[in-house]
Amino acid sequence: MKKFILPLLLLLAVGMLVAVESAPSAVVGYVKYPCYAGNNMIALPMNQTIYTMASEVGANVGVYTLSYFDGATQGWVSCNYIPDFDLWDGDFPVANGDQLMINATAAFDFYSIGSMPSTMPSYTLYVGNNTIMIPLNRSDLTLASGVGVDMGVYTLSYFDGATQGWVSCNYIPDFDLWDGDYDTAIGLPLMVNATAAGTWPTRASHNFNTKSK
Repeated sequence: MKKFILPLLLLLAVGMLVAVESAPSAVVGYVKYPCYAGNNMIALPMNQTIYTMASEVGANVGVYTLSYFDGATQGWVSCNYIPDFDLWDGDFPVANGDQLMINATAAFDFYSIGSMPSTMPSYTLYVGNNTIMIPLNRSDLTLASGVGVDMGVYTLSYFDGATQGWVSCNYIPDFDLWDGDYDTAIGLPLMVNATAAGTWPTRASHNFNTKSK
């Protein structure tokens, strides 16, 4: 589940985290997502120009099916490669901050490589399920419970490629506790369930652009 963002030349994780918070425009690096045979959730946190369409991600890493979750319709939207016709059916645009479910035929590591974005993504939340990514400037969010409190949501899940299933953390108001809390990190894609529409993050100390499909 853990992702690490590292400079291309300096492999000092602590120094990188400081750079992420203090001088994002000067940082060039990557975020690594270990992927397993089957379904995997990845994100595109770095400012990169090589991917503008889902088909480009698929062709580059060798996967035939990529999907994103549309909170407005509460369903997955998929792009599939059809070898017999050498075409991508249902291709869709991708951008910085997007999260994707990909289906891999073999294990590999996916890298989001580029410079630190000057503006971090913000996400439109619909009533029901939504996918988000923990922005690279929110290293303060180290637990699912902390993300839930910051967002005002009671259920947060990540997809575990090793077990091919969702792992959830749920707030129980009657006991004022978070059941199944787990570690989180910058760049981590999550499925969250919102009881009210809104946007996230909304902290005034950060500069965000609203992002929605």
